[in-house]
Order: sequence, then C-alpha cells, then structure tokens
Amino acid sequence: MSRDALRILVLNAGSSSLKTSLVTEGSREADTTSADWPAADSATDPDGLVTSVVARASAPPDAVGYRVVHGSDRLRRPVQVTNEVVAVIEDLDPLAPLHNRRAAALMRAGRRALPDVPHVACFDTAFHETLPEEAWRYPLPAAWVDRWKLRRYGFHGLSVAWSARRSAELLGRAPESIRLVVAHLGSGSSVTAVDGGRSVDTSMGFTPLDGLMMGTRAGAIDPGILLHLLRNGERPATLADGLAHHSGLAALAGTPSLREIEQRSADGDAQAALVIAMYARRAAAAIGAASTALPSLDALVFTGGVGEHSARVRDEILARLSNLGAPTSASTGGPDRVAAIGPPAVLVVAAREDLVIADAVAPFLG
Repeated sequence: MSRDALRILVLNAGSSSLKTSLVTEGSREADTTSADWPAADSATDPDGLVTSVVARASAPPDAVGYRVVHGSDRLRRPVQVTNEVVAVIEDLDPLAPLHNRRAAALMRAGRRALPDVPHVACFDTAFHETLPEEAWRYPLPAAWVDRWKLRRYGFHGLSVAWSARRSAELLGRAPESIRLVVAHLGSGSSVTAVDGGRSVDTSMGFTPLDGLMMGTRAGAIDPGILLHLLRNGERPATLADGLAHHSGLAALAGTPSLREIEQRSADGDAQAALVIAMYARRAAAAIGAASTALPSLDALVFTGGVGEHSARVRDEILARLSNLGAPTSASTGGPDRVAAIGPPAVLVVAAREDLVIADAVAPFLG
C-alpha cells in the first residue's frame, strides 16, 4: 500500500462532544462525525462508539490517533499508546476531569477494536512547551512548585497549531513570519499568543479551568473564594464538581449553549444579553493581555465552535478591542477566510485538530 492511501482514524474527546475523523494521509478531506456526550461525567459506551465508527468506514484504518488534553510534564510529545501510557493519562484525570478519563476509555476501546494497528496519543499541552519561563512560572513557594510540578501548561494546543498553519496560508505568509493571537472559543475556551509558530503566552494554566468564561467552567476567579468556601464547610469534591460542571454559562443562564443564549437575547432576554456581554468582556481582556507578549500583531484568529459560528460574539469582542486598532466587525461569511484586512487582520479558521493529529501519527507508520 502506498503512503498516500493510508487512513488514520482520529478520536477527539472534547468536554462536550466526541468528534471522529477518518483522514487519508496527505489530504485535508475527512469523513467526520460529532456526537454530544450524554452526561457531564460519562464516557458513554466507548467500545460501541469505536465499533460503530469502524463499521461505517469503507476500509479499516491503518492507525488511530487520539487527542489528549493534559500530558503534564510526563507526556510531552506524541507517543505510541501502551498500558503504561493509558495509566499515566488516567492518573492525570483530576487535572482535566472533562477530558482525560474519556480519552483513556477511548484508547482502551480502540485497542480492543483494532489490535493490529498503531495507536498514538497526541497532547494539547505539547504545543505550549515553548512558553518562556516568565509565562509559565507561577509566583508560588518553590517547595509547592517543585513537589507538585505547578506551572502553566496551556491547552487547545492542537487547535492553535492548526490555526497558525492555516492563518499563514490565508495571509500568504511563511508560518515563522507571522504573529497571531488565537482565540479558541467553544465549550472550552482559551486565548494563545503565537510568535512564528511558537506559543509564547496562553490563558489556560495548570488545568483547563483557568482563563476565559466557558460553557460549564467559570475561568479565572479569585482563589480566595475557594478558600472561603473550604473554611465554611464545602468539600473539595463539591468544589471540583461545581467548577467543572456547574459554572460559566451554565451557572448564569441555565445552559452551556451560547447559541441558545444568543437566541434568548435576540428575543429580549436581558439576562442572556448580560451573559454574552460578560463572555465577550473576558475574551477581549484575554486577547488584549496576550497581545502584550508579541512585539507586533499581524492577525487575530477566531476558531472553535463559537469562534467560527457566532458573528455576534466576534463583533462584541472586536468592539471592545477597537482602542487597540482592531477592526470593528468580522460578521460576514463562514470559516476559513480573512474576515477583515486590518491591521491586525481578523481571520476565522475552522478547527482541524484531526489534521494535526494525523500528521503526528504518520511517522509511527514506518
């Protein structure tokens, strides 16, 4: 079989959905599906999911790639899946409880369904290995930092890597020559400054709970709030559940769906309009902060489910950045386009983590 014919199955376990893609190596075409997780703490039936994906394919895949959100300092680059690797990913589950457990379950199911092909884990945290120390270090006691490996790890790295590559194409520039701020806005959201293809600042930190307001996560809050709750009898497990599953848009509007909140706002719901304003305010603040890590800004890139599809959110964010010279609107058209010339230009890029994962898997095929 020629290398051009190799087919790579990509399983992307997100916080709200499972995306599957069957990518033909060397092509950007993919047979892609997406399904919502049925419950916040469920991995569904991973064997049934993998079996159904394989059954729909016209031919079995030659390899399987997995998106893993948190690799900590223990898994820093793509690695062939073994029992030991799965155990490490599960061990890191408390640091990414909406993601790592599901990824580990999918790996076990994938290896059972396709035992004779390579299985490769790819990590969101790996892209942010280039963060300078001034960006990743926390001003905390050294004993804590050293014992618990406390640092800013950053997430959505696979998405940001694709956005940087695709933005260079759309702008007709070499990837190493452009400076971007990438806003990945979806159920999980983050902002990353990219200088010549390298991550130099990002809004998520030690865990994916940090940074922007999200579907069920509050983002950055005063840590004193958590200390106050602990002193007054709340249990750590209750705080963990509330921070991961019951905060953010869900806490303010009763739903994590920004699309639904936008519709309510259009129907005159003042609370929904407030939620959108809060979301845009925090995103704009993070974009402004990330831009200070760059000597200049060539483009602001919107990606992720909200970033790609919500013209209202993009425009509300841009309106708050007009004092930095950002264009005031990027509402027309779909993804994969230059929405405003700038400078800085505004780009809307379709998230394609599957292609980045497929590229990372290819070397394991020999």
